[in-house]
Amino acid sequence: MNSQHIVSSFDQDLEGLQARLMKMGGQVETALGNAIKALETRDLELSQQVRQGDKAIDAMDEEIRAETARVLALRSPAAGDLRTVLSVMTISTHLERCGDYAKNIAKRTTVLVEASPINGTVPALRRMVRMVEAMLADALDAYIQRDAEKADDVRTRDLEVDQMYNTLFRSLLTHMMEDPRNITACMHLHFIAKNIERMGDHATSIAEQTIYLVTGEMPDEDRPKGDTTAYNAPDGEAI
Repeated sequence: MNSQHIVSSFDQDLEGLQARLMKMGGQVETALGNAIKALETRDLELSQQVRQGDKAIDAMDEEIRAETARVLALRSPAAGDLRTVLSVMTISTHLERCGDYAKNIAKRTTVLVEASPINGTVPALRRMVRMVEAMLADALDAYIQRDAEKADDVRTRDLEVDQMYNTLFRSLLTHMMEDPRNITACMHLHFIAKNIERMGDHATSIAEQTIYLVTGEMPDEDRPKGDTTAYNAPDGEAI
């Protein structure tokens, strides 16, 4: 009876952790959507809300880490259960970084509202965001459903995000060469595009955690990468 109680308590712990993770994922998706909306509409109030909201995402990451540490200490999970607990911590880190990128997009909006619009750029960024939003949502769904096939599909879609980024990057270079007055705005738009592309990488990493959780192994082959620009900022850099 006592053993059954321990198992039941551990299952409840896992359910609680994963529920927090899904809530955090929802907040990140909202932050990304609001960040690009603020850029589109030049809404400084909304961009400020995104920046302030990042504190809540950071707090959720800290709570998940603390709860994960508690579960590891008290339950001493083994094998598959250990992978599940560790995957929660890893995915939380990826989501926290996505929240940082959404905040960075919002910060650059405060500069871009003072600049002249660059034709075609914001719609291209919106298309990238829609792709990444779908990847994040599907990656989290795959995790909850333990669907390795769906997770692998998310991995393959990252190439399309990279290609969209490359196309936009070349367009921004053209705008800068045609008119040097566009350089400042284009550089900020480039960093926004890079933030979105990085979110796609994090969504892909979440999907890979699901594959690891289901199979016990990380994917063998390197995922296809389409980012060929020479301006790759380090992932940990808050640009």
